Amino acid sequence: MTSYSAITTITGADAAYDLADTLEGLVPEPTGVGVFQIEDGSGLWEVAAYFVERPDVAALAVFSALHNAKPFNISEIPDQDWVSKVQRELAPVSAGRFFVYGSHDADKVPDGRVPLLIDAAMAFGTGHHGTTKGCLEAFDQLLKDGFAGEAILDVGCGTAVLAMAAAKMLPATVIASDIDPVAVEVAEANIIGNDLRDRVQCHVAAGFDAPALSANSPYDLIFANILKGPLIALAPDMARHVKEGGYVILSGILSEQAGEIVTVYQRNGFNVVQNSAIVDWTTLVLARSRE
Repeated sequence: MTSYSAITTITGADAAYDLADTLEGLVPEPTGVGVFQIEDGSGLWEVAAYFVERPDVAALAVFSALHNAKPFNISEIPDQDWVSKVQRELAPVSAGRFFVYGSHDADKVPDGRVPLLIDAAMAFGTGHHGTTKGCLEAFDQLLKDGFAGEAILDVGCGTAVLAMAAAKMLPATVIASDIDPVAVEVAEANIIGNDLRDRVQCHVAAGFDAPALSANSPYDLIFANILKGPLIALAPDMARHVKEGGYVILSGILSEQAGEIVTVYQRNGFNVVQNSAIVDWTTLVLARSRE
């Protein structure tokens, strides 16, 4: 069965969420509405609605005009098993000592590598994006340098690939959290698939807003592969929840944004240990200063 998408861009978060709320009242109603920040410094946000029936084109035109948004781009979406399609097309990824693969490539895991089974699903972080690969390579380098932490947190965990990498390498308490309940469900499934049920705890949380996250603080290492805005907002909390001499590995950062992130974290007591880039994305390793 063919489904449909209607996508527009609009300036500002408040305007984007107002438009999304308006779209919920369409007839036929959308099966889902999403709001996404476009991380290019433009201030634009994308609003997308998905339909199982052809949407009301005239109503969408009115809504975009009333909200000062761009006209909606309406497209047909062919009926496909997208997860199976992605699984077929995603090749395994090597990142330092780690090997990220889907179950369809289980026979390709090389000897001597640390395997991380991640099947395509509705959560970010399969290892193919430069940010996830960059975080794994940064963690691999920390391990080579002798890092041996006892408490590790993966904020905005997505598939939990980073939390699982930590759990496979260290006898540490590892927590994975995400603001999206769907991502946490995916993370839990991946943790079970990697036989780490007793090693990684999963929680739905915005930032550090969960009792379990505070209870295990301070951390020796915090992963945060999210976006520039949340990374900046979390900087003071990062400083409070990382041990002196502990580390944060940050990504989801366009390379032109790295300088601003570094400045904010330096103001909060961190020093740069490593700055690496994969294509347009930067990964930062920062250490909290010893007072």
